[in-house]
Amino acid sequence: MKLVRKSGILLHPTSLPGPDGIGDLGPEAYRWVDFLNKSGTQLWQILPLGPTGYGDSPYQCFSAFAGNPFLISPVVLLEDELLTSDDLKERPFFPVGDIDYGPAIEWKTHLLNKAFDAFTKQGDSLLKAEFDRFCDQKKAWLDDYALFMAIKETQDLHPWVDWPEPLKTRKTIAIEEAKTMLADKIAKHKFNQFLFFRQWLRLKAFAVEKKVEIIGDMPFVISLDSSDVWARPELFLLDEDLSPTFVAGVPPDYFSATGQLWGNPLYDWQYHIDTRFEWWVSRLGATLELVDMVRLDHFRGFAAAWHVPFGNTTAIEGEWVPGPAVELFNELKLNFPELPIIAEDLGVITEDVESLRDGFELPGMKILQFGFSGDPEDDFLPHHYPVHCFAYTGSHDNNTARGWYDDAAETEQKFCREYLDFEEADQVAQAMIRALWQSVAQYAVAPIQDFLGLGSETRINLPGTTSGNWKWRMQPQALTSMLNSKIRKMNLLYSRLLEQEKNRYTHWLNQQQGEGVKPH
Repeated sequence: MKLVRKSGILLHPTSLPGPDGIGDLGPEAYRWVDFLNKSGTQLWQILPLGPTGYGDSPYQCFSAFAGNPFLISPVVLLEDELLTSDDLKERPFFPVGDIDYGPAIEWKTHLLNKAFDAFTKQGDSLLKAEFDRFCDQKKAWLDDYALFMAIKETQDLHPWVDWPEPLKTRKTIAIEEAKTMLADKIAKHKFNQFLFFRQWLRLKAFAVEKKVEIIGDMPFVISLDSSDVWARPELFLLDEDLSPTFVAGVPPDYFSATGQLWGNPLYDWQYHIDTRFEWWVSRLGATLELVDMVRLDHFRGFAAAWHVPFGNTTAIEGEWVPGPAVELFNELKLNFPELPIIAEDLGVITEDVESLRDGFELPGMKILQFGFSGDPEDDFLPHHYPVHCFAYTGSHDNNTARGWYDDAAETEQKFCREYLDFEEADQVAQAMIRALWQSVAQYAVAPIQDFLGLGSETRINLPGTTSGNWKWRMQPQALTSMLNSKIRKMNLLYSRLLEQEKNRYTHWLNQQQGEGVKPH
């Protein structure tokens, strides 16, 4: 993938402000893209967009292909005449700074049901034709997903492994009966997907217009409780009872002394090889419909994945099992010649992982927070960065820059201050951002929390924990003109603006020199 010097900000749509309990694809999302454009920031990085399951994690979704219906904007539904202003008068009070998932999901579900009722009653022939086209285009995954979600509703949302045997094992008679009896619920879930894709692709078109590229995220593993595993068990290492034989995780590392036990099923690579990786090609293609580039989470899993015997309570006991690495990426390259992929190459990285990354010319990742052990030869320090990489202050799995500094050992704090040349704790986030923007790394990215100088209370995820994560939301007034000007000036100073923007902005600065005027 050819890289051009750019900058980006990490912010998942659920963290946007807004009145409906959770960030969505409505006016605040458009305001956010416009903010990026005006600041000269060309990249918007997000987390996976799938429908979240247990723990509300975007890395544990009910489908590898579907979108999160709770990102659908009621305001846009109002504009599309699928809701009325009276429907929104019932809106409960929601906290501003975080997501209370239970009430937010209940409210969004209520509105989505109203929108579906309006759709079925109003008889809009153009919208109906658009919906029918969508269902036909996405039927390869949509039919199974909608049926899966409809059955799940009748089973009190229990995982499919706990469903009655005929439904669990997809016996023909049981499945056909479910399709007939649950036809309305199935149609509703298809309609929710239609609305998500419709709203997201509108937003993406706006981002294209504003010259903002979107970096998506594709997890290596997917949830056991997903339509993918239920509908296509042959893709995974399962036993005769459809239980996993091995589950995914990582051994003890920076984040956890007992490793991370994710519990996701792992792949039957021989089946994927025999089918020329058709599922992976379809999955990457579906993701690239929604985004411009894809961060492959846990990239090392393609070279070798940590297999933990099913039933273990920690990830300490396991083994690295090789994957089809080169064969898979050769097939992906045949279908996507540019391979717009970022390799999340963090953790235990071995020569085979580096060889896979470099052999396909994929940029890796550098996390600045990892660099302050006191060793000037640490690869995570900016003076060691290769040009062909994505450099981050921290990822969604890290603390904020300020939170990291406050929790760091005194020796790490001292080395950080000396390396970045600052004195006060409230300067650390800006110093980290500036160091990345100055570096030779073609792409420099920081979470919005770091631009805002926020502390640990705004951390979005703590690896190894299953509750209290993915809740943070940005304050409504956070995106000020002063912040926009500050980011734009950094993008200019460190050659991260589009060339035509750079020339125009340099001319403007020269005109204002000495007048103390801040650019907008």
